[in-house]
Amino acid sequence: MTPQTPVEDSLDGLILFDGVCVFCSRWVAFVLKRDTARRFRFTAIQTGPGRELAMRLGIDPDEPQTNAVILNGRAWVKSDAALKVLGVLPATRWLRALRVAPRPFRDFVYDQIARNRYRIFGRTAVCMVPQPVDRDRFLT
Repeated sequence: MTPQTPVEDSLDGLILFDGVCVFCSRWVAFVLKRDTARRFRFTAIQTGPGRELAMRLGIDPDEPQTNAVILNGRAWVKSDAALKVLGVLPATRWLRALRVAPRPFRDFVYDQIARNRYRIFGRTAVCMVPQPVDRDRFLT
């Protein structure tokens, strides 16, 4: 999969994440707190829609090594996905400047975190449960 695969039939603003990864769930909570425009929606890779999207994007749903975001008909993965999301959120827009760093360097750092995320941050037995106010933003 290329860093920006066309996926025009998917929900714009959809973030695909590893629902049992503590770090990934914290990322979702971080976005929820700062997404005052409610631009983003979420689906865990462990759900039916998440698993289907992961497979379409070439992400192994049983051993995911990246999150993804769908923006303007394109899927972004690894560091590009994180920076695209941060670039949309008002409080973190300035972080999109980090895209000047070469993608191989950014993705190397991303891959190191992804490979070690369970060991460093932990893993849960079940996917995160959103707060009632945010349940409509999750595809299950």
